[in-house]
Amino acid sequence: MAISSSLFILIASVTGIILAFEPISDSIKSFRIKGSNDLSLAETIHTLQHQYDEIISFEIDANNAMIASVITKEGNSETIYVDPTNGEKLGKPTEKATVFKFVTNLHRSLFLKSIGRFFVGFVSFILFIIAITGVLLILKRQRSIKRFFFKIEKEYFAQFYHIVLGRLLLIPILLIAITGVYLSLEKFSLLPKNTISHQINTENSKSTPKIAIKDFDLFKTITLKNVKAIEFPFSDSAEDYFLIKLSDKELIVNQFTGTIISEELYPFVTLASQWSMILHTGKGSILWSIILLIACCSILFFMYSGFTMTIKRRKKSKLHYFNYDKDEAEYIILVGSETGSTFTFATLFANALSAIGKTVFISELNNYTSYKTAQHLIIFTSTYGEGEPPTNAKKFEKNFNTIQPNNNIHFSVVGLGSLAYPDFCKYALDVHHTLESHPLFTSTIAPYKINNQSFVAFKDWASIWSSTMGLSLHIKQPQKKKERKNKVFTILDRTSINKDDTFLLRLRTKRTIDFQSGDLLSFSPKEDKIERLYSIGEINGDILLSIKKHEFGICSNHFSKLQIGDTINASIKQNATFHFPDTEKEVIMIANGTGIAPFLGMIASEKNMSKTHLFWGGRTRASLEIYNDFIKKEQLSSFHTAYSQTQKEKIYVQDLITKEADLISNILKNDGVIMICGSIGMQKEVLRVLETISKTKLNLPLNTFEKKNQIKVDCY
Repeated sequence: MAISSSLFILIASVTGIILAFEPISDSIKSFRIKGSNDLSLAETIHTLQHQYDEIISFEIDANNAMIASVITKEGNSETIYVDPTNGEKLGKPTEKATVFKFVTNLHRSLFLKSIGRFFVGFVSFILFIIAITGVLLILKRQRSIKRFFFKIEKEYFAQFYHIVLGRLLLIPILLIAITGVYLSLEKFSLLPKNTISHQINTENSKSTPKIAIKDFDLFKTITLKNVKAIEFPFSDSAEDYFLIKLSDKELIVNQFTGTIISEELYPFVTLASQWSMILHTGKGSILWSIILLIACCSILFFMYSGFTMTIKRRKKSKLHYFNYDKDEAEYIILVGSETGSTFTFATLFANALSAIGKTVFISELNNYTSYKTAQHLIIFTSTYGEGEPPTNAKKFEKNFNTIQPNNNIHFSVVGLGSLAYPDFCKYALDVHHTLESHPLFTSTIAPYKINNQSFVAFKDWASIWSSTMGLSLHIKQPQKKKERKNKVFTILDRTSINKDDTFLLRLRTKRTIDFQSGDLLSFSPKEDKIERLYSIGEINGDILLSIKKHEFGICSNHFSKLQIGDTINASIKQNATFHFPDTEKEVIMIANGTGIAPFLGMIASEKNMSKTHLFWGGRTRASLEIYNDFIKKEQLSSFHTAYSQTQKEKIYVQDLITKEADLISNILKNDGVIMICGSIGMQKEVLRVLETISKTKLNLPLNTFEKKNQIKVDCY
């Protein structure tokens, strides 16, 4: 539908943009007289009769200016703009500009007359269908009409603004489409007739007694703002009369007595035609013309972003079968994806298996069938709507229940989604449960959830899975087309490595960089060129990093050897979703280990005027020593620490949160914010505890507060 109508929609949008300037130009150049709307019809006609020898007719145009056909005192017949307050001539109507004539014909009929009008009307209907189906997809994505304008997760530019602008400009685009269809139907006489037939009452056509027009009671009650046009009597004969067209009806009025001879309300079709023309063209309103202009521009953007999304999706979902038949492969990888992005991780994993000589077959979840030699099934799937399967996975459950496997199979399920949505990876959990319930399927590891397409989380899963399987996989990160420009950072200060193998680095760059605590430092080592991200604490314009040295960690070992004065090439990646709240809200900061880094910068900031509580977990009291210089306890309302190795019974940061359930629930209830930074393992336990507190203390699920952006997470 989009492809077949794209050329016509392109022409209609471009011509619509040009035509939007016509009513704007007309409004600017119009002879609209302010304050004339409240003039009565009797006053207006009386004024014009004194100024001109005869009045044939007058009308009020879309810009509220009066155009009158008159015979002047000199006997000349003219059609002119007049001032209804004094009857003075203001100017003459001009012909429509050539460019607007040309574009109007192209817009209405493509210069193909009736055939062209049919195509334009049909394309307007297609635009309406595209808009409606777009709304349905947003509703499905957001899970309810109440969440229609809730936050959208930004995957990439085209996807994000396609949805955001689509929501904002939905009504103007629907009006353009509906009125376009209506006007086309009207041109082809496919609507009920809108002609008015007056029944002349001869009793009311009598010529006596004669009253001056200015004394007509009817004309005194009709104001100029309700008048569209008036045709004056052609002669003094009693059979000639005033024809008055008002905004909602038509009147025939006796020219001698001012009595109504006939009154007919406009049928709905007539009013609909009038409003369709106004809404479709913007005539008479600069504001609406500008809105139509923006809407037409947005349609061009939607064409670009829609095709970009389609191409991106098809590229991502393009399957590589690694030259193995499904019945020959030992490893079967099945993918469930609505947008195609999940295929990226599945393909990377398949490539890694293929690189170590494993036989791999990859396909969509809908294509699940029997596999003769398969030993392992790995499923990557996203979740769509309210825990529903993506489009290419809707047939999986039915196929699974009807197809008997040939042998015992070990399986693993990886879910991809966003913590911003309440049904985070729900379908992946459903798939895991379905497989686990079958006697011939055995789970290799627990189902794994990946938030916001995190490559780091994916790599962690691959490491856990390969260790369990006794394999050595090398996952290659896909190269990004556009890389952020690196800058040179100098090591300003550093601490010694403590017992936990953690240390602090303080970096500075010569050029000023706009960043704040919670943003990320992006560094790619020469060894593998894979981007690593480190949470930043901003201290007086410097970058503070908290790093744990790992035995085989390429970056952490590299950083551990840096001395004061050494330099690195890196860049700043903004992380706006993890910035300290701008408003004065009570804030709880939860971290373990090196996850404290961004909080150190937030605590040190002079802008931090909120009530702030810090919860931190480490191994021993010595683990905290390298952070003591940065923790300004006077700026904290409370500071809670947990040490897992100090006492016999291990205490973790989630245990501290359980003890402070009243504090947590009160802050959530009063629109406060909870920020979590550290390991994914800690994140899972903390969210589990917060869910319990939310349900027991507030009788609400935690996602109620996640929707309101009261839960901010940056874990790795």
